[in-house]
Amino acid sequence: MANVLISTIYSVESIVLAITRFSIDRVFLLISDEYDETQQKALKQIEDNYAKVIEVKEKKIPLYDIVSITEKCVELIDAISSTDRIIINITPARKTQSIGLLYAAYKRAKLVDKIIYICEDRKEVIVLPILEFSITETQQQILENIRPDMTLNELSSKLKNKQSKAMLYKNIKELKEKGYIDYGKGLTLTDAGKIARL
Repeated sequence: MANVLISTIYSVESIVLAITRFSIDRVFLLISDEYDETQQKALKQIEDNYAKVIEVKEKKIPLYDIVSITEKCVELIDAISSTDRIIINITPARKTQSIGLLYAAYKRAKLVDKIIYICEDRKEVIVLPILEFSITETQQQILENIRPDMTLNELSSKLKNKQSKAMLYKNIKELKEKGYIDYGKGLTLTDAGKIARL
């Protein structure tokens, strides 16, 4: 079992503190897919100081697209051994990258041991609650089958587990109230819905 840190990066202080505090064996640093000189300097500093004693890897993520950031972070979490202890550090980065990583941790809550934010000026580690997207298996299936501007009849015919119209309406209503779908001319996934179906 390894202690794995997945961290956004912009500065190194919180990463160094997390590596030390949680006896990290492997670090995945989330780097913007657009060149960012500050991130590159921080990455080099972490590699120079730690690459000889722990495994340091980087993963490129978008800068502003929260859905894509979340998707790439979910893929990373899924690729880590289920026996490893995963610690998520959302401290140093652009807000969109930190939020995307946080959503990925929520989407894979059962695989994550801790989500941390570090007050860098006080060197204080704040452990955040691990929340989950609360959707039923049927609602998950609905989210996975919705295509842009789909009608209820089209969705009903696509679902594997046929359900009554009343149950379908109830689930659609709940998903809309949670902000996962929009129902105008047809059913459309919101960004939150795209994340919830990952």
